[in-house]
Amino acid sequence: MSDSHPSGGGAASPEGPTLSDKAQVDAKAMPRVLQRITVLAFRYPGLVALAMACSLGSALASLALPRLFGRSVDQAHHLLVGAAAHPEAARHALWVSAGLIVAATIVRGVMTMLSGYLGEYVSQKVGYDLRLQFFQQLQRLSFGFHDRIHSGDLITRGMLDLEGARVFIQGGLMPVLTLVLLLAFAAWEMLSTDLVLGLIGLAFVPISAGALGRMGFLLRVTWLRFQELMSALTLTMEENLQGIRVVRAFAGKTFELAKFDKASMDALAYSYDRITLRFRAVSVMQVSFNASMAGILFYGGHKVATGALSVGTLTAYLTYMTLLQAPIRQIAMIFNSAARATSSGGRLFEVLDLVPEIADAPNAPALAPAKGVLRFEHVDFAYVRGGKTILKDISFEVGPGQTLGVVGPPGSGKSTIANLIPRFYDVTAGAITIDGVDIRSVTLASLREYVGLVQQEAFLFDSSIGHNVAYADPWAEETRIVGAAKVAQIHDHIAGLPEAYETRVGERGVALSGGQRQRMSIARGVVPGPGVMIFDDSTAAIDAVTERRVRDALAEATAAKATIIIAHRLSSLMHADQIVVLDEGRVVERGTHAELLKAGGVYADLYELQTRSDAEAVMDDAAPVPAPKNEEVRA
Repeated sequence: MSDSHPSGGGAASPEGPTLSDKAQVDAKAMPRVLQRITVLAFRYPGLVALAMACSLGSALASLALPRLFGRSVDQAHHLLVGAAAHPEAARHALWVSAGLIVAATIVRGVMTMLSGYLGEYVSQKVGYDLRLQFFQQLQRLSFGFHDRIHSGDLITRGMLDLEGARVFIQGGLMPVLTLVLLLAFAAWEMLSTDLVLGLIGLAFVPISAGALGRMGFLLRVTWLRFQELMSALTLTMEENLQGIRVVRAFAGKTFELAKFDKASMDALAYSYDRITLRFRAVSVMQVSFNASMAGILFYGGHKVATGALSVGTLTAYLTYMTLLQAPIRQIAMIFNSAARATSSGGRLFEVLDLVPEIADAPNAPALAPAKGVLRFEHVDFAYVRGGKTILKDISFEVGPGQTLGVVGPPGSGKSTIANLIPRFYDVTAGAITIDGVDIRSVTLASLREYVGLVQQEAFLFDSSIGHNVAYADPWAEETRIVGAAKVAQIHDHIAGLPEAYETRVGERGVALSGGQRQRMSIARGVVPGPGVMIFDDSTAAIDAVTERRVRDALAEATAAKATIIIAHRLSSLMHADQIVVLDEGRVVERGTHAELLKAGGVYADLYELQTRSDAEAVMDDAAPVPAPKNEEVRA
């Protein structure tokens, strides 16, 4: 394949807003991102309303407990203390109060369970929707985007970041609702009963909120950096697994372990930072809570001793404080969930908000070719706007039944031509037309159904041979699958396997040789029968004898199609009706094989070089091996 394509990140033109390369914290991002996640939850208004109703029921049942406890204590004190004691009446009143307390506890438990279940259910539904949206977006975004963003980062965004955003619904949104209800009703009850005692009891709330708010902002920073480190960790693992044979062949295990260990330690360090931040805030909250509890006991006990406050009312206050303790502790989890959701959701929405650079024009019709004549009209192309021009003023035409050969040194732009025809990228200037219709004006789906591209790198899915061959047309009849395999000269090998076309090829086709994978790729390209066939150095790993048989079979199978063959070996395209020779992105020669040889230019030099190399290789193979000298034998 031509190496004119830019490698690594930053090569392709940006697609909409660029993705962040470093941890950058937007202080205004939290409400914006959390609001967006909340809106996603309200796509299921019935479930959310039911969950909110259950949270309200749980809060009301919880708030009934302090009143019941306070009333029970006052009843017991009134009926048991003093001259007019009534033990039986006190026992009966306590049994009634106990029954009401048990009933309120059961209601609170059931409502809490239902609220939690519904919150989890809604969050899982939102997670399902986001996964589909994210995967669909990855299919829509152009090759320019995928050229500069590593798949490890995208996997992290689509899994870890998505999970962090989803969990906020159950770990942040629903608990916030319960917390707000409890605080609102408890504060009203406590302040309306005794203002000073209520203020003492609620004094810990602003202190805790301040400490936890600071924690939330700092966690936002650490979560963002942590997610980026997890992307690097995923990248390291993915590259190691994909290149495991290279690692083993060059004894690189120690180096790879050290690289993975460093990435893991970096992520672990930020995990420690998050733990430290969280427990500092929790400690402040716990100390302030205990101080408020001590203040209620001191001030409330003094008022009870002076008769200004009943024992039952003080009991109710202490019960309110005990009741608020668990939800207030949850504030730390809520802020942690919100901080994670802000960082994770921000990274996820970065991808979801990108506008594909390569997309259908508004109201674009499907491609409806009549003759199927493909034409390049003064095409210029650069991968980066304003960057190096890869193709310059390229013009040619190939019609049905014709074969165009493209040859040139590495980096001359051969594979770029192949990538422009199915519109993986858009031309910078000029136009590519089929029957005079600019390919940018028709739908991508119809264009890519009509254009078949067989690339040098033959990617195979971990599925059966039959499924891989029929990937472009899953409903293809068995006769078409077998016919395509015969054209690619791979049928005999498949038929000899124990499970024939049901044999699994393994991850990335590991069970097949390089030449077999290429022939599988050729068969896959032949099955749908597209109108334009492009072979981008697709026989580079096939031996010369098999290549000749594949070429002859392809000539018959594509006799009525416009065919483009891109190759380094001239034997692959000598039969072409026309050959264009590229050099530094320009067409420097064109003509038939015989015409180009007669011209004595670049093509003729390349042909002579390849012919001489092949002849020398044959002579080297045929030359006898000299016998070793006696000294060498003795040695």
